[in-house]
Amino acid sequence: VQLQASGGGLVQAGDSLRLSCVLSGGTFSSYNLAWFRQAPGKEREFTAAINLSGTSTPYADSVKGRFTISRDNAKNTVYLQMNSLKPEDTAVYYCAAVYLSVPSAFASMYDTWGQGTQVTVSS
Repeated sequence: VQLQASGGGLVQAGDSLRLSCVLSGGTFSSYNLAWFRQAPGKEREFTAAINLSGTSTPYADSVKGRFTISRDNAKNTVYLQMNSLKPEDTAVYYCAAVYLSVPSAFASMYDTWGQGTQVTVSS
């Protein structure tokens, strides 16, 4: 199973950006998915997760109300819609997957990771 993330870029504070992550080599609908991020000099932190059916979507407090995670099982893709971006959202964003199980905020629960996509928000 492989994950390929895309959609990062350089934007200004207040702008929006949508990240995408395509899963290949597995049955997409059987994977719980998540986005994590890692800023320079900081540990990787949980951002958002989504369960198999898309009915459970936990978020980190820092992004709640601004970010939306969703999935399209027909396209094998998970999205992260990021609105009202702030400079502190600057990070490399990683998508992650775990077969069945449940969505989790713990990185150790995920066994498949994408390569990361850089998001830079200027003030």
